[in-house]
Amino acid sequence: MIHKLIQKIQKTDAPIVVGLDPMLSYVPEHIQKKAFSEFGETLEGAAEAIWQFNKEIVDKTYDLIPAVKPQIAMYEQFGIEGLKVYKKTVDYCRSKDLVVIGDVKRGDIGSTSAAYAAGHLGKVQVGSNICRGLDEDFITVNPYLGSDGIKPFIDVCKEEKKGLFILVKTSNPSSGEFQDRLVDGRPLYELVGEKVAQWGADFCGGSYSYIGAVVGATYPETGKTLRKIMPKSFILVPGYGAQGGKGKDLVHYFNEDGLGAIVNSSRGIIAAYKQEAYQKFGPENFADASRAAVEAMIQDLKEARN
Repeated sequence: MIHKLIQKIQKTDAPIVVGLDPMLSYVPEHIQKKAFSEFGETLEGAAEAIWQFNKEIVDKTYDLIPAVKPQIAMYEQFGIEGLKVYKKTVDYCRSKDLVVIGDVKRGDIGSTSAAYAAGHLGKVQVGSNICRGLDEDFITVNPYLGSDGIKPFIDVCKEEKKGLFILVKTSNPSSGEFQDRLVDGRPLYELVGEKVAQWGADFCGGSYSYIGAVVGATYPETGKTLRKIMPKSFILVPGYGAQGGKGKDLVHYFNEDGLGAIVNSSRGIIAAYKQEAYQKFGPENFADASRAAVEAMIQDLKEARN
């Protein structure tokens, strides 16, 4: 799957991923009203509003981008109905030939980790049938439990030719409480980065590994260091836009071949119509505002890389 991600990035010249992280407050009133008139002010109604919101954004942007990243918590808050829409969104994006990165941050050990891996990336035996669950192309994984928490995911990825993005240095302000702590004189995130490179060393799709890393845009100097530690790992970069990251901050996340990183923007794109720069579109044309925000992000990253 890393091959497809690279090919899509090269084709679009857009190393970006749109984070489909919808809060109900992002959904324009006319969509909410329509959904509530059909399903009531219920979890089912909320889920329908989220689905219609997602679908319109995907329809307006899929030709510009290589990938999307739905954050599962934004769907889980609406219970089973929300999870149905998560799956519906994954399937719809794949039908548009987009690479889907499930932002699920799973991490456990033994059979539990194996079950997470099967549910998100692999398959399960149901009687005489083989069934697939959520079926994303990549997922995010928390490495805090160590190698025996990661190995079941890698095993499934090898079988399915899918991939992982492992949390190394996250974009949130308090990430340093643990990730920056010194271990033998070095910050913990460097040791995790070395482990990611090790896990991915025997699992390469040509020049890049199927095992990537998450490194926030809000710490550009850290990104520069980790790029050297993980030369064959693709880096998923959250924190662009709404969290303060800009294209000029991200140059060192890329390798000399212009590849090696994919930058995420979530509410900066899906809620673009709420921003002053895109207010002219209005709520009725929210997805056109999202398209304009994608185009602006592509240009910002292109200028920075050049």
